[in-house]
Formats: sequence, C-alpha cells, structure tokens
Amino acid sequence: MIQFKSEEEIEIIKESAQILGKAHGEVAKYVKEGVKTAFLDKIAEEFIRDHGGVPSFKGYNGFPSSLCISVNEVVVHGFPGQYQLKDGDIISIDCGVFHQGFHSDSAYTYPVGEVSPKITTLLKATEESLYLGIENAVYGKRVGDIGHAIQKFIEAKGYTVVRELVGHGLGRSLHEAPEVPNWGKRGSGAKLQRGMVIAIEPMVNLGTRNVVQERDGWTIRTADRRPSAHFEHTVAIFEDRTEILTTHRFIEENFKR
Repeated sequence: MIQFKSEEEIEIIKESAQILGKAHGEVAKYVKEGVKTAFLDKIAEEFIRDHGGVPSFKGYNGFPSSLCISVNEVVVHGFPGQYQLKDGDIISIDCGVFHQGFHSDSAYTYPVGEVSPKITTLLKATEESLYLGIENAVYGKRVGDIGHAIQKFIEAKGYTVVRELVGHGLGRSLHEAPEVPNWGKRGSGAKLQRGMVIAIEPMVNLGTRNVVQERDGWTIRTADRRPSAHFEHTVAIFEDRTEILTTHRFIEENFKR
C-alpha cells in the first residue's frame, strides 16, 4: 500500500535530505586515489550522527555499513572495506539518512583520477537519464512513464538498464510501495498522486544488463564484469510540481576532479 505524505511530512524528509546531501558533500572531499572505502564510510557516519541523523542503511536487514560503496563492475550494495581507490576507477556512493521519523536516499557515481572517454560518457548518460526520469515523474502520469523514459534514452545510447533492481517509495520506511523500475511501458504501473515520495535511481551497465549476486548476499555486480553507473534522487509529487528533495550540490562543490 502506498503511504501518502502530508506537506509537513515532506518538509521533514527535505530536512533529512539536507543532512544527506551535506554528508555526500563531506565524503566527496575524500574521493581520490589511495583512499580506502572504509574511510569514506567512517566520514559519512560521523557526519550524519553529528548532525542529528541516523544512517538508514547501517543494520538494515543486517547491512554492516552506512554507505553502499560499489566500485567499477559492482552495480549496488557493495561493502566499504580495505580497497584503495585507483586511478581509472568509478565509485558509486549510495547513502540514506533517517531523521525525525523519515528516510531520504540518494546516490552518485564518481570518476577517480583519469577515466576513459567511454566511462565518462556512461556516467554522463546515467546522470542525464535520472533527470529525464524525474521530468516524467509528474502528477497524473504513471510509474511506467518514468521507466520508459529512462530505458528509451539509455538503450538509444547503446547501454543497458538493470532489471533486477528498482527505485522505490520511501518515508517512515526506507523501502515502501511503489516499486519504480528503470524500464517499462508508458501508461503502466501505479498512478503518480499528490503526497507520493519516491526514489528514482537508474542503474546502467556498459555491457550486458545481466547481474549476479556475490556470496556475501548483498553485492550485485555485472555478469560480464564491465562497469556500471548509478545516480539517485528522492522526489515528492505535488499537483503543480515535482520537487527534488535530495541534492548533489554539495558533491559538485567539494569533489576535486
């Protein structure tokens, strides 16, 4: 069942999203060669807790960390650890914040050092597809319109969209109805109504769309071990507008390319 939010509740989610955005920005300062992914996780958790939030992911169904850190061929749900970032890597950082009873959720994929032109193009296309999805997340349309827009754009570029993982509603719970796939048919799926809050998160592969789950029960990687990119925003649906509640502004201000 979809949980509709009042304007007051959406304001609380926006406050959560501000903590989240600033936590992402703090982590962005340290995304560079030689840095261990566990250190990035420590930075995020300390910032979130110091600013009155709780990391949404830590302990969620047993997940051990505050960040999902997914490097290169890892699509999502990678564990932070002792891996040191290398020149040419890409790293997806996905984070959630629980604040005053509500969750927010966003992700961003970074290039580390000098990446190949084909990787730069993959990142750009995936980020563009996120905003194209958001353009179609409007009152009166349907969830399938979001997925259709993302899929059509991405496949026209020669990339593939992961099917096994989807965006989602969120609020008092980190994952709520409806599911928001990154593929679909126009006019299909749940109708977008006032008070819906959803996370839109295209996951786009350079090669095959097929993925496998590692033995840790969490890490999802591409079947062909080619790179994957992931960008995400939390948005709220109103009758007269769609509002992006999360922000990548602090990432863009702090990340040194």
